[in-house]
Amino acid sequence: MITDQAFEFHLKDIETPFSGWDFSYITNTERMNGEPLPWSYTSYVLHYFRSSHSVLDMGTGGGEFLEALKPFPKKLAATEAYPPNLPIAKSRLEPQGVIVKGFEDDDTLPFLDAEFQFVMNKHDSYSPKEVHRILSANGAFITQQVGGEDMKELNRVLDAPMKSEYDHWNLNYAVQELESSGFSIVDAKESFPSTRFYDIGAVIYYLKAIPWQIPNFSIDRYRNALYRLHKNIENNGFIDIPSHRFILHAAKK
Repeated sequence: MITDQAFEFHLKDIETPFSGWDFSYITNTERMNGEPLPWSYTSYVLHYFRSSHSVLDMGTGGGEFLEALKPFPKKLAATEAYPPNLPIAKSRLEPQGVIVKGFEDDDTLPFLDAEFQFVMNKHDSYSPKEVHRILSANGAFITQQVGGEDMKELNRVLDAPMKSEYDHWNLNYAVQELESSGFSIVDAKESFPSTRFYDIGAVIYYLKAIPWQIPNFSIDRYRNALYRLHKNIENNGFIDIPSHRFILHAAKK
């Protein structure tokens, strides 16, 4: 029976609410920090966001990031496929004139052909052919993606199943998909920065927020593995877990 008082205290982080796409509970308190990427997604998209008259933000989450990019272009739309985030995005963005739509199928977006000059996408799935369809001639598509190697070490240290369905998802694969769908590649970069956790509660909160990392994650199921990781973090001060990111800037031919 595990009776470590600090461990039991951190287990309570499973009860902390998470909404939108806001990790400030563990990032603003410096319980989790990410190694900086060698690029800025915001800097990549900002010029096109400000200079285009019609923009779509795919996977807007709760709309927090999009709202921070104001002033908005003349026509701005956002999609969100994760049901808990959709009402949050709508309540934040629709009063400001943003069109917010939910959808279930990447291959069937609820927009007209050539409707947008610029499509931006941070960490959301997409169909290259469908993005090509809704972009106007010479339109731009910029996406930052979470690669298939992301956070796999966390599964390993917790003795959780290693998901392999996204192993193929990397920069080269995404480039080939876009090129075969009628895009030319303007820029492409890939990186494997570390994410640092300073206590087991931050790990637990992260896994609650990202339920697809370890499906069916629960304290009871992983208690022993969580305790081993807790002691590891106590002894070393932190644990570093490699993440996987890549960014692509593509133009419609």
